[in-house]
Amino acid sequence: MIGPRRVLVTGAGRRIGAGLSIALAEAGWHVVLHYNQAASEAQTLCETLTAAGRTVELVQADLAKPDDIDKLMEQARSSGPLDAVINNASLFAYDDSDTISASEIDRHIGSQLRKLDPFERAYQELLALGDMLRAEGLDVPILDLGGGLGVDYEEDNTPDFDAYGQMVTRIFASRGYKLGFEPGRSIAADNGVFLTRTLFVKKGENKRFIIVDGAMNDLIRPTLYEAFHRIEPVGQPQPVIGLADIVGPVCETGDYLGQGRAMPAIAEGEILAVLSAGAYGAVMMSNYNTRPEAAEVMIHNEAIHVLRPRRNVEDLLKLEHNPFT
Repeated sequence: MIGPRRVLVTGAGRRIGAGLSIALAEAGWHVVLHYNQAASEAQTLCETLTAAGRTVELVQADLAKPDDIDKLMEQARSSGPLDAVINNASLFAYDDSDTISASEIDRHIGSQLRKLDPFERAYQELLALGDMLRAEGLDVPILDLGGGLGVDYEEDNTPDFDAYGQMVTRIFASRGYKLGFEPGRSIAADNGVFLTRTLFVKKGENKRFIIVDGAMNDLIRPTLYEAFHRIEPVGQPQPVIGLADIVGPVCETGDYLGQGRAMPAIAEGEILAVLSAGAYGAVMMSNYNTRPEAAEVMIHNEAIHVLRPRRNVEDLLKLEHNPFT
């Protein structure tokens, strides 16, 4: 269980009053906001927290693209680093508030980065910005390095955390900053499989169609993002006999889990594993087409734990109300 003081409240376009109500109601919660939105939202945040008698630390998470920090650094050279930050980040407009205190600079340059060069450039620029702000007398205790280490969905190679750690150490060692990291996707996205059963195999002119009981509502990433997930039959490897599309039972063009895959012979009733389904597969599920969610199971130390039981259509109907009956 995550302790209350380690909980991060974040988000863009959040209904601030409602979004913080639970956290503010619990004594001892430490609220940290990644915040890069309009000044009017910062003002609303101040008013909400002041009324509740609470304070937050504010994180500047505005420096995502290389152009963002390039422009900021150019303004810093021409008009001074503190003025440049004030002009570009609404959070510093409330830096003198007793409710909000600026605590760190955050940079997240994207996801699925497989090389370290973009990280190194971003981190060197972030360090230079932090040093300039400190030279202006602004307290910058923390630099948040974001995430972005890529997940290898195709070859199942794990990110090189050792090389990443060595690069971070080389840049930031002995510079006096606390560092924050956001490695969630590189850890969670490559864990877990989605299991689906083969219903029928239809032979086309150039390929087969393997029709399974899993559908786009269970794992929407392939059709939504054109995301690639390896798909393998459960059991001993068998020789490939040709290409196949792995499709679901929902009658839609986008109802597929994989297209043009080199697959062995698949029999009706055979189980397929869609790999690297990860956290995204579970949280993006829906009940589209009145399809109940799949069960979610964790295996830990050879013990099976049902995290979320399988539901059926009757369970879904119980959530609905018909005003005409």
